[in-house]
Amino acid sequence: MTMETKPSVPTVGNHGWRVTMAGLGINLALGVLYSWSIVRGGMVDAQWGWTASQLSLPYSLACLVFCLVMVPAGRMQDKLGPRLVATIGGVLVGIGMLIAGAMGNSVVGYVIGFGILAGAGIGFGYASATPPAVKWFPASKTGLIAGLVVSGFGLASVYIAPLATYLIKTCGINYTVIGLGFGFLVVVCGLAQLLKVPPKGYVPQGTVKPAGTVGPLKREDFSPGEMLKTWQFYALWFMYACGAGAGLMVISIAQTLGKAEAGVIAVVALAIGNGAGRIIAGAASDKLGRKVTLATFLILQALMVVLLSQATPNSVLGGATVIAALCALVGMNYGSNLALFPSFTKDFYGLKNFGVNYGLVFTAWGVGGFMLSLAAGQIKDATGTFNFSYYSAAVLLVLASIVTCTIKAPQAERDPEPADV
Repeated sequence: MTMETKPSVPTVGNHGWRVTMAGLGINLALGVLYSWSIVRGGMVDAQWGWTASQLSLPYSLACLVFCLVMVPAGRMQDKLGPRLVATIGGVLVGIGMLIAGAMGNSVVGYVIGFGILAGAGIGFGYASATPPAVKWFPASKTGLIAGLVVSGFGLASVYIAPLATYLIKTCGINYTVIGLGFGFLVVVCGLAQLLKVPPKGYVPQGTVKPAGTVGPLKREDFSPGEMLKTWQFYALWFMYACGAGAGLMVISIAQTLGKAEAGVIAVVALAIGNGAGRIIAGAASDKLGRKVTLATFLILQALMVVLLSQATPNSVLGGATVIAALCALVGMNYGSNLALFPSFTKDFYGLKNFGVNYGLVFTAWGVGGFMLSLAAGQIKDATGTFNFSYYSAAVLLVLASIVTCTIKAPQAERDPEPADV
């Protein structure tokens, strides 16, 4: 008597945590964007003669290019895989910073090198870090994993700010930018080789299958075109632009807050809050829901921004300790956006086209950051204060929280699968 044996199914190892840590490391390098206020302060101290608008331009442009590149980078990531796209990002960041540093105190040099090339490189690298990580885990951990990966971007200033401050004092601004560019090129390109997506058909352990339904079923995966036809995309875009724009505006001028000695402390506090907020918000949203979590953080951010408007050098709020506490809270509230909106995108529009779909949503981050940070510089040139910028940002944050309470998952439907006969 012979026994028929079924062919063995190859076991797929779970590389989720390795990919998550690699993505976190890549973002720790790409987070050089958030230390622009340190470089900006060095330019002022060196008396380069740039206006407030010129000092804001490379950073503002980097934010805009970053978000625009996320769309093609996300599509490339979906089609070609994260390893190649992240490597391209590392090369562009490195070359861009080398060019910026090599061209001295040229506004054009920093616009091209930091604003355009490094901004594009950050977009390629960032687009490749989160999608492969969340694909290895069940939906119940989406917020946590997305928060962990993007926390690296927010925490970067914890080490970059003091490091850049020390290097600027000992080597000068341009050699500092060149050195950081070379280091980030090596780090990002190296960690990119660890990024990997699960094989087709992979089901993460702990995945809960949906209960059987009768009739039309909710669509799980939207193409970019289908997503753009839903009103939820534009609501998410507005919410993201307001939440991210307010935080990026504060980050761009953090070193100007309070007394002179509070500058570096403010940048580091922002970074700690930024990184922690991404993890806290991501984990909280898995338990409490995305809407409740986001609305709460947006209202808190509005309050913090108003308080910062009163943090003048001679006020009670102008001390280093108070500034650090306020900046940590601003960073935490801002960081929540970077964990919650990838999770919203995955929940609403699925994983199949997650890279390009989130790239389209992410354009709100760049537009919001570009408009508010650039406007802050122009308002400062015109009025001598950032106060009007703070109040305008607070109003936008309240409006975004109201929209958050109304949003719901899109209800586009697909036909049910034919029954087995």
